[in-house]
Amino acid sequence: MKVLIACEYSGIVRDAFIKKGHNAISCDILPSESNLGEHYQGDVKDILYDGWDLMIAHPPCTYLSVSGARWYYHPEDKHLPYEERRPHPMHPNRRQYQQEALDFVQLLLNAPINKIAVENPISVISSRIKKPTQIIQPYEYGHETSKTTCLWLKNLEPLQPTDIVEPIWINVSNGKRMSKFHYDTYILPKEKRGKIRSATFQGIAQAMAEQWG
Repeated sequence: MKVLIACEYSGIVRDAFIKKGHNAISCDILPSESNLGEHYQGDVKDILYDGWDLMIAHPPCTYLSVSGARWYYHPEDKHLPYEERRPHPMHPNRRQYQQEALDFVQLLLNAPINKIAVENPISVISSRIKKPTQIIQPYEYGHETSKTTCLWLKNLEPLQPTDIVEPIWINVSNGKRMSKFHYDTYILPKEKRGKIRSATFQGIAQAMAEQWG
């Protein structure tokens, strides 16, 4: 198949499909971290309509994740209905950026491609566009960690677990617990932490290539 891996610079999903014999290309504004296959560095809209059989897209979650919800409104307006709250004084344009991110997701979902998978963590996509087709965890694919991952699927069967293992948790000082994966990356600089956490786990990439390829 002709496969587009949109918004991926790690090359992990692309390379899994290449190893299965597919013509897979990744695309991102950043250069690829893997030299195994072809990578288009630029806007995915430049190649979105080039006749793909399958697209797996990983749109940036910065303005989509529910974890950043507190930055969308003024901290003094918590008691007001959401539509009446003022923008956050430190992030006055964040709502605009969120809408642009949602528009981008909708563009990907509406692409004229027969088979589509859009991946994101728990996000406003669920409430603003539609609920995910399925939710998966890395520990269902051989990785001893928890990271809730949502998939919006078009003409694709839900992924089936391939290797269910027990996730490892770390108890932190505030009495809560954190997955070992997030705990191990927490000490890294923010930019490195984000890149590592955004990469697809190898076991999930392998399952995508084997089951959707």
